[in-house]
Amino acid sequence: MLPRGRSRALAAAALLLGLLLLAGLFLGRDLQPPGGGEVQAAADLVSPPQLLHVAIVCAGLNSSREVVTLVKSMLFYRKNPLHLHLVTDAVAQSILETLFRTWMVPALGVSFYDADQLKPHISWIPNKHYSGLYGLMKLVLPGVLPPGLAQVIVLDTDVTLASDIAELWALFAYFSGVILLWLDRLRQVGWEQMWQLTARRELLTQPATSLADQDIFNAVIKEHPGLVQPLPCVWNVQLSDHTLAERCYLEAADLKVIHWNSPKKLRVKIKHAEFFRNLYLTFLGYDGNLLRRELFGCPSQSPAGAEQLQQSLAQLDEEDACFEFRQQQLTVHRVHITFLPHEPPPPRPHDVTLVAQLSMDRLQMLEALCRHWLGPMSLALYLTDAEAQQFLRFVEASPVLSARQDVAYHVVYREGPLYPVNQLRNVALAQALTPYVFLSDIDFLPAYSLYDYLRASIEQLGLGGLRKAALVVPAFETPRYRFSFPKSKAELLALLDAGALYTFRYHEWPQGHAATDYARWREAQAPYRVQWAADYEPYVVVPRDCPHYDPRFVGFGWNKVAHIVELDAQDYELLVLPEAFTIHLPHAPSLDISRFRSSPDYRACLQALKEEFHQDLSRRYGAAALKYLTALQQRPRNSA
Repeated sequence: MLPRGRSRALAAAALLLGLLLLAGLFLGRDLQPPGGGEVQAAADLVSPPQLLHVAIVCAGLNSSREVVTLVKSMLFYRKNPLHLHLVTDAVAQSILETLFRTWMVPALGVSFYDADQLKPHISWIPNKHYSGLYGLMKLVLPGVLPPGLAQVIVLDTDVTLASDIAELWALFAYFSGVILLWLDRLRQVGWEQMWQLTARRELLTQPATSLADQDIFNAVIKEHPGLVQPLPCVWNVQLSDHTLAERCYLEAADLKVIHWNSPKKLRVKIKHAEFFRNLYLTFLGYDGNLLRRELFGCPSQSPAGAEQLQQSLAQLDEEDACFEFRQQQLTVHRVHITFLPHEPPPPRPHDVTLVAQLSMDRLQMLEALCRHWLGPMSLALYLTDAEAQQFLRFVEASPVLSARQDVAYHVVYREGPLYPVNQLRNVALAQALTPYVFLSDIDFLPAYSLYDYLRASIEQLGLGGLRKAALVVPAFETPRYRFSFPKSKAELLALLDAGALYTFRYHEWPQGHAATDYARWREAQAPYRVQWAADYEPYVVVPRDCPHYDPRFVGFGWNKVAHIVELDAQDYELLVLPEAFTIHLPHAPSLDISRFRSSPDYRACLQALKEEFHQDLSRRYGAAALKYLTALQQRPRNSA
């Protein structure tokens, strides 16, 4: 019940505007939750913890980001196992399936429901609300959720919890003794027919709904006031321009849910907005890895792969000099694919996606890369939760980046001491949508014409089918932070002869690109084949279904070399393109390369990884792998 003097209209709004508590009213049925168990009173929630069900309509790229902040706030306070019922479109489902699978939160289940299948049931309703059809989908949840689900809490994506959601679940106790009555009534009249008839009558006098499903809920309650059980206003502190939220939170000692129910969201201009904004930003930048904690006294099924992962981690020897490498290889990173709005490229048989990875200290490369490469890109970013929000603001503030809808950004959340370079590459590679990929690094700028040239070359060479080829893009470097980028091969050769450019890593690691045969490239008019050589690591264009990178290589050293070995072992031709080039720009050395140069232990661990890699090659390719082992044994042991 509401505190004395509180407006009953405000209380009803607390129930219906964005946060619905439903127990046999709109969504409930006289059946048990999945997994069994009777509905418990609040006092019984702690022993044993009850499984709580939460439903959220979450469709589109932006809402897939917003729901993460909501879930963080829910996980932060919760002491019960949770099951999320997410109504999503195909895009959001793909994003969130990957996110929750890699998040590996204990005692958290997730089910998905196809929003597109619900649209025909509500598309006949004219609606002016900014959420579009998705703002009407709570009306049809009874036909979507499992028949065995007795109770559910329905949340909007723009709410932030400030308390344990079990306290909200406990309010179901107020409905004790009337649940069956309402179920009988719902079965007699039918909720679906009830809201549809009411909606049609309302639409005779108003051209469209302005508050989405809220207008219809209000109309139903007006006709059937017994359907609503008011909630205390602290469970829905509404932060929009025309609410009376201040009357609630100035009198309440403990706020429970903050609801940003304005199109302006965090930009809403109300008194005390900064206080509530800081609460939201706390969870926005909160390290989601910390929410993987176990719930004590709560037996629940572990996330997929969690037990095997724990067993593997337990077998590691913390006294091993390579413990950091072993631990980093086993780390499962949270992955939020398609972090920003993205338009998939139209299907083209010879199209190419640039694939690369980066961390926060390379963001400044993005604008230049977008100017040089006009085709689609798939980029994996290694960021903390807080850095992900900085990246979002960086893109939004850049006219160049915000205009490119064909660049897909995938956030891999930072965890562990070493840079998981090949895991990042694999994330970006797996999300590429074109038939071919250009496997590059973020500190390289391709020739302005390279995108068109690669597509033409793929077509002219007749790639595809049974022919497996890796097209080599010759790599160069400049020691200058500012220089005039060559517009053609002739201009590049002039800069090379003038000493303004070098072949890549010529002074430090010549064997990495020597097999490209730059002397031959100077004169070449047609693609030419080269042979694999030890430590060769060119930048290549390959089919999207090429072998992935070996994730054991973390930090600095041999991460690309191992991939080229794998391509050669699988009989990929190495074809050097005569007019292609890419140029490395100077930057401060990374932490990992500094450790490689200064630490004998680091180099010894890399050597151990190489040997393990070749042992695996021998198991998979037999005698054909002998040449790689021989080449490894002939190299200096401190080489990269």
